[in-house]
Amino acid sequence: MTVITQDYKITWEKLPNDYKLPDDPVDNINQPALAAALTESLQLAGKISANALTTTNYGICATLNNKIVIKAPDWAFIAKINVNREEVIRSYTPQLQGDIPVIVMEFVSDTQETEYSIKSTYPPGKWFFYERILKVPNYIIFEPESGSIETYRLQNPEEYILQEPDENQRYWIPEINLFLGVSEGTRENRTGKWLRWWDEQGNLLLWGTELAEQERQRTEQERQRAKQERQRAEQERQRAERLAAQLRAAGIEPED
Repeated sequence: MTVITQDYKITWEKLPNDYKLPDDPVDNINQPALAAALTESLQLAGKISANALTTTNYGICATLNNKIVIKAPDWAFIAKINVNREEVIRSYTPQLQGDIPVIVMEFVSDTQETEYSIKSTYPPGKWFFYERILKVPNYIIFEPESGSIETYRLQNPEEYILQEPDENQRYWIPEINLFLGVSEGTRENRTGKWLRWWDEQGNLLLWGTELAEQERQRTEQERQRAKQERQRAEQERQRAERLAAQLRAAGIEPED
């Protein structure tokens, strides 16, 4: 498949096996935790199908005028791949190996504002690549320290438009039928702002630690209910014994 846009001939080709991928470290310690939290809650809620793919700092490729371009968003969601997972261990080429990502996210960690780069000359900036080359429907820019979130949706038909949140300060992502928002929380020894998912009914998709705590509380409530029931039964037994003693004192033998 070949597309012409912005003076680029776009082709979707598999990354050569001998291609040297950049081995850049993540910008800071928070990025893997933020990405893992997004994926885990989706997984536990059964929102990731067997042929879906979530990625963290992982190369998504396109070939522009016969030159390979690789961008590695901090988190991305691909609804469907059409190859074995072993074929996308090193990188992923949309159109060739599966769907265009429905979401890409960048977690702001520096002052260079590379997330907003509309540089169109080779190699293109992130914004230009996601908007004009990949045409990803949803582009999220998140600033973890302040909790600031910017949600852009592709419209018109290849222009990102900043979205307004709903009354709960959440953003509807129709491709996965979930809301995205920001919430305070603690996970992996980090207390701060986190990106979270909510379903259509407004229920928060929980992390594993939250599900475990929920189960612990449920078990404790069951234990308390069982204890109260035992106490009630004991009180009933004692009342019956007192009544029987009173009847015997009056010369009446109580029935069993």
